[in-house]
Amino acid sequence: MNYDAAFKNIDDTLWKDAGCGSELDYIEQTSWILFLKYLDDLEKENKAAAELSNKTYSPILSNEFSWETWAAPKKADGSLDYNAAKTGDDLKDFVNTELFPYLKSFKSVANDANTLEYKIGQIFSEISNKLQSGYSLREVINKVNELQFLSNEEKHELSSLYEDKIKNMGNAGRNGGEYYTPRPLIQAITQVVNPVIGDKVYDGAVGSAGFLCEAYSHILNSKELSATEFQQLQTSTPPFGGKERGEVQQNFPVATSETAYLFLQHFIKMLKVGGRCGIVIKNTFLSNTDNASVALRKQLLEECNLHSILDLPGGAFTGTGVKTVVLFFDKGTATKKVWYYQLNVGRNMGKTNPLNQKDMAEFLQMSKTHEEGHNSWVVDVADVNKDTYDLTANNPNTVEEVDNRTPQEIIVEIEQLDAKASEALKAIKELL
Repeated sequence: MNYDAAFKNIDDTLWKDAGCGSELDYIEQTSWILFLKYLDDLEKENKAAAELSNKTYSPILSNEFSWETWAAPKKADGSLDYNAAKTGDDLKDFVNTELFPYLKSFKSVANDANTLEYKIGQIFSEISNKLQSGYSLREVINKVNELQFLSNEEKHELSSLYEDKIKNMGNAGRNGGEYYTPRPLIQAITQVVNPVIGDKVYDGAVGSAGFLCEAYSHILNSKELSATEFQQLQTSTPPFGGKERGEVQQNFPVATSETAYLFLQHFIKMLKVGGRCGIVIKNTFLSNTDNASVALRKQLLEECNLHSILDLPGGAFTGTGVKTVVLFFDKGTATKKVWYYQLNVGRNMGKTNPLNQKDMAEFLQMSKTHEEGHNSWVVDVADVNKDTYDLTANNPNTVEEVDNRTPQEIIVEIEQLDAKASEALKAIKELL
């Protein structure tokens, strides 16, 4: 199935609707419809599994709000029953006044915040239907109804498509693009952190769920899983910039309005002893001299083993001018040595020359042994200034070229170049 073409068709429909004016609207409105279609596929899968075990399955949604009742009723032959399917004002009114209130109510009646019911209520408490035309809404629903999300490959492709859409937001100068993390970098971070079966994978800054999808694939392919391990995997699995409200800041020991710093503190707190983390953050975190930056670097070094720092080149994050680093650390043991790797891809990076897997190959290989080389070095924390805890990525192996010529030699070379230029101009004039 060509998901890319399907998404472009959906975007074309949303573009024509007066209620959707930006790429952000497109992805938000597509998301809630995709979610309900995915939920329907999940319900079918769970029902089939229950029947195989001679069990009775109770669907999450009541019949009148199920996908096949209001969105995609079927004829006896399995094709869409256009006569029974709501459309126009009837569809829009049903979605706005009946469907959304019903789904929002799940949040208040769910027994546990970890249940799917609660998550459904949470999702639909945060969004609303923006499509003003019930006919446009019907077009989008019909296109989504053709999609399937049951296999891991399909879910992986959906995640990748969402990353492309988030990247497009950044390229268009709209909200959201700054959160896009290139897939090769996600894969590299996942490999270094190395989640294994039994680990709880957490992405508090989840956007397109790229880290969760990669972690799932990494664990799935790490070894041959037993039936119990596979079941466990199936059922148990940072933004840059911005400011956060004062009442939220009070929940963190290091007071700051910088959301990236709040996220870093959150991840340190959430990790169990021995827990592993890879987090992207602006490179200025390593050197800023404000009290919050110094205090947070001190906390990171004293409470965690900051074993690796990946220094990324400018342009690695498509759509932003932000220069970043990736911090890799384990909680529970103070840092003694930090291994740095300065990624040098040998080209100007941007949306036409994005980061790729080949760019990450040497880093991944050297990260296993913390080998030192032209692009990598080790810093002993004992040598770090305890007043500033400055961790700036200064590559000691970079040697600046020194011009040892005397002034007279430089003047002679300039005169020679001038003479050559004069001869070239003379030859051109003769040809003219």
